[in-house]
Amino acid sequence: MVWDTPYHTVWDCDFSSGKIGWFLGGQLNVSVNCLDQHVQKSPESIALIWEQDEPGTEVRITYRELLETTCRLANTLKRHEVRRGDRVAIYMPVSPLAVAAMLACARIGAVHTVVFAGFSAESLAGRINDAKCKVVITVNQGLRGGRVMELKKTVDKAVRLCPTVRRVLVAHRTDSKVTMGELDVSLEQEMAKEDPECAPESMGSEDMLFLLYTSGSTGTPKGLVHTQAGYLLYAAVTHKLVFDYKPGDIFSCVADIGWITGHSYIVYGPLCNGATSVLFESTPVYPDAGRYWEMVQRLQINQFYCAPTAVRLLLKYGDTWVKKYDRSSLRTLGSVGEPINHEAWEWLYNVVGDGRCTLVDTWWQTETGGICIAPRPSEEGAEIIPSMAMRPFFGIVPVIMDEKGSVLEGDNVSGALCISQAWPGMARTIYGNHPRFVDAYFMAYPGYYFSGDGAHRIKGGYYQITGRMDDVINISGHRIGTAEIEDAMADHPSVPETAVIGYPHDIKGEAAFAFVVLKVEPDDSDMVVEELRSAVANKIAKYAVPDQILVVKRLPKTRSGKVMRRLLRKIVTGETQDLGDTTTLEDPSVIMEILSAYQKHKDKWPNSE
Repeated sequence: MVWDTPYHTVWDCDFSSGKIGWFLGGQLNVSVNCLDQHVQKSPESIALIWEQDEPGTEVRITYRELLETTCRLANTLKRHEVRRGDRVAIYMPVSPLAVAAMLACARIGAVHTVVFAGFSAESLAGRINDAKCKVVITVNQGLRGGRVMELKKTVDKAVRLCPTVRRVLVAHRTDSKVTMGELDVSLEQEMAKEDPECAPESMGSEDMLFLLYTSGSTGTPKGLVHTQAGYLLYAAVTHKLVFDYKPGDIFSCVADIGWITGHSYIVYGPLCNGATSVLFESTPVYPDAGRYWEMVQRLQINQFYCAPTAVRLLLKYGDTWVKKYDRSSLRTLGSVGEPINHEAWEWLYNVVGDGRCTLVDTWWQTETGGICIAPRPSEEGAEIIPSMAMRPFFGIVPVIMDEKGSVLEGDNVSGALCISQAWPGMARTIYGNHPRFVDAYFMAYPGYYFSGDGAHRIKGGYYQITGRMDDVINISGHRIGTAEIEDAMADHPSVPETAVIGYPHDIKGEAAFAFVVLKVEPDDSDMVVEELRSAVANKIAKYAVPDQILVVKRLPKTRSGKVMRRLLRKIVTGETQDLGDTTTLEDPSVIMEILSAYQKHKDKWPNSE
């Protein structure tokens, strides 16, 4: 790493107060580490290959070009009065300009918050307001899977609710004209006026680099704060060692830049390492189910990192689409976002990788900043157990806790996955709410970071992740709090109460199932259900819409009024013979009532599974 001022203290951390500090006293600029240092050595090496939505079209961008674009964009932000510490929202599809926008913020010491371009206007506004963003960067329209997404319209709707936004910079992905309001300016026109050089701000190791919002088990998203030096170091080292990245490799992570995976393994990790990083704008099945593998053949990709949900989707299309293309360039395959099931693992390993590529099932979170548990790095030829994250990365010390908060020693134990010491990539706080940060991650097991996930440790000290332990569900690799979906539905005037649970889904991994109590007559219930679906899509995002919505007369509650979601989960997963302790239920007959409604629901839609 390139430092302006060396650090004097490696780390100073205390989990009891949620205090985390790394490389104290050090100063550097993240964009210099990702761009300038490589431009000095080999300006014409390729930084980004943009695999556009249109099949078979890629755009290559050198480190020199990316630095120039970043500087012009940074100067544009400065011209619009963005200063060190100001927050900038980025609502864009995967593109070189979106990467330049992130790096431009880093260059001038502004803080970016990238919002996934599938989020609704309301979700976007909530994040802009929480971060008090001064500027929003977006595009006129996005393209994905051959469909046009009206991103500027979403931003227009959001910004009406955002008093802090002074300027919206609009880039153009398509030729379509969009309405430009008084806050809007054309990004390309503004950048053309600016200088291609911009002096980088020297930032303290613990200054904020970016904010990224993630769902918690309560309804309000948390703005996790990641800082400069520790995060960059961790993203770069994990990128290099987990994927066995070597200079000259073509590295491809097909995530969206709106998620932490995109931040760490499309932008910051690969670029800090001087790698060539592929930006994937499309979907795995556009124009057909061979899209990924045609891209691997054409771009000669060496590392391919994707989510289990995409693997499960492609598996259903059969092996022919994969075998049609030459994948001999592949060396490492990776899976991210949720635990990968055996069938998907075997297919990815044997069919896609021809049984010769290393497959790394990686466990980490928005909060951890980078990969914490993965089969590699390890000694040469060390075993890899299918569907298992296995080995903690350097500096990661996992522990498994029982319900009483005691550390479980030895092998063949299961419990809550915690980490006993700080590492450089971890989030530092929740923006504007440090008590919530301490409460969410350090209170359940004092002295430890609690991941919210369960794990099982086997012989050899290897870890298998068993999934979320709180009310957060993982839909196609996207974490969403059940409370967030419930809040979106509870705003409907006909809905006094709702309870949402996650249940297994063969492609998405998990899907949401909503139980809804209505004030209206049952005849009107179909209409209300449709209104609830669109409410969730509009307030959060389309992926959060429950797959199933079941109208019930009442919910199973304890005498103190707490909804027992555990029982609803048992009904949906068919485990009603073992309901566990129901003595705290206010009225146990509610179980049979919901069970009979559920049976009718299942019979009416034989394909509802």
